Order: sequence, then C-alpha cells, then structure tokens
Amino acid sequence: MAKDVEQVTEQGEYSAKDYHDPPPAPLIDPDELTKWSLYRAAIAEFIATLLFLYITVLTIIGYKRQSDTKIPGNTECDGVGILGIAWAFGGMIFILVYCTAGISGGHINPAVTFGLFLGRKVSLVRALLYMIAQCAGAICGAGLAKGFQKSYYNRYGGGVNTVSDGYNKGTALGAEIIGTFVLVYTVFSATDPKRSARDSHVPVLAPLPIGFAVFMVHLATIPVTGTGINPARSFGPAVIFNNDKAWDDQVMDLLGWTVCWSCGGCILPSIHS
Repeated sequence: MAKDVEQVTEQGEYSAKDYHDPPPAPLIDPDELTKWSLYRAAIAEFIATLLFLYITVLTIIGYKRQSDTKIPGNTECDGVGILGIAWAFGGMIFILVYCTAGISGGHINPAVTFGLFLGRKVSLVRALLYMIAQCAGAICGAGLAKGFQKSYYNRYGGGVNTVSDGYNKGTALGAEIIGTFVLVYTVFSATDPKRSARDSHVPVLAPLPIGFAVFMVHLATIPVTGTGINPARSFGPAVIFNNDKAWDDQVMDLLGWTVCWSCGGCILPSIHS
C-alpha cells in the first residue's frame, strides 16, 4: 500500500508543470524608464551591434580585397569566400548573444526585438529603446570599419545589402522573408521555457542554434541579397556608404522584415505555448 502511494506521488510530481512560463510583458511600463537595468541593457545592445557590424563588414571587405583579380597575384579563390563570411556572421552572433543574453536578452537585431515584442516577451518601451540602440550601434560599427579602411571600404561596397545581378526584387524579397523567419523561429524555439522542463530531452545553449541559424541563412542568401535578415545590419552600412542602390533596396528588405515580424511575433508564440 505504501508503495502504491509513493508511486502515485511520484507520478503526480512528474505530471505537474515543472517549468516557469513568464507572464506577458506589459505594453507600456512607465516604471521601467526609472530602472538602470533598462539602460544597461540598451548599452549592451548598442555595443554588441557595433562589434557585430565592425567584424562582419571588415570580413566582407577583406574577402573582396583578397579575391580582387585586378590586384596582381590575387585569384578568385583567395580569401575566406562565402563560407567564411557566413561563419563570421554566425560566429559573431553566437559570441555576442552568449555575452549579452544575461543583460539584454542578446537580441542584436530589430527584427528579433520586434518579433519578441509582438509575442509579448518585451514591453513597447524596451523594444523601442533596443531598436534605437541597435541601429545606432550598427551605424557606429560600419563607421569604424570605414575609418580603419576607408579606401577599401569605398572601393568594395562597404558591406551594404543590395539585390545581386541576375535576381529581381521579388526573389530577393522572398529570400529575406524566409531567411528572417528561420532566424526568428529559431530564437523562439531556443528560448522556449519548456526547454528547462524535466521531461525535455533537448537541452539547448540558446546562442548556439541562433548562431547556426544565421550561418545557414547566410550560406543560402548571400548570393541573392548579401543577406539582410537584420534591419540594423543593413541600415548601418547603408547610412555610412550612402549609395542610391543601397537605399532603394532597403525598401525591399523592410517589406520582407515586416512580413516576417507579423508571422514570427503572432504565429510562433502560439506554436510554442
């Protein structure tokens, strides 16, 4: 009899909900503006996005410089190639999300921030401050890259996102929608509170799948658009390089991100609830 009671107790323990599902974030929380943690998080997002743009833009410029056949001794096979550029983007996201996850959540991307806002994971105040910090960080990061290598920056396109020759804007738009959706879906999956449940057999270090998602999307879409999937990443170089084509293609990228924000922010939370 005692064994039966013990078994029932154990079954009751395991059948109970053993993970914490945080309540929805308030739409507007004025008290949040009085907390240092909010501004510390915004600073973390600014620094992370600055470092992200600085490293990745210089990687792109370095590859184009090394593979420029107009320079004596260079061949098209020199440099890190598309694979190396994809690793630079994915690796930096892994590193920076790991470093800032405990401070700001490690968004480093207005698309991710806005998707989490639509999913009621962050408040409107926090989302707006994050997106401002991310865009400012991206501009500063691209500006630093130009400051250190101005001649190469101007000669090799400044790392801006534009629709590649041979592709139309419809194809580029589809690539951006799907690529951003893959990233936002991975973020929601990797940060799902059910991951901490006792019966979950898929423990995940969140920065790892997020970084790999960025890496895989870049492999697929670098030949099409240079891979945006991040408004700050595209906006920062466009501001510093200030090229008409770059600004024209920003409209296409924005449409792609907007569609994906709606899907990621409204559909994914219900899938993972």
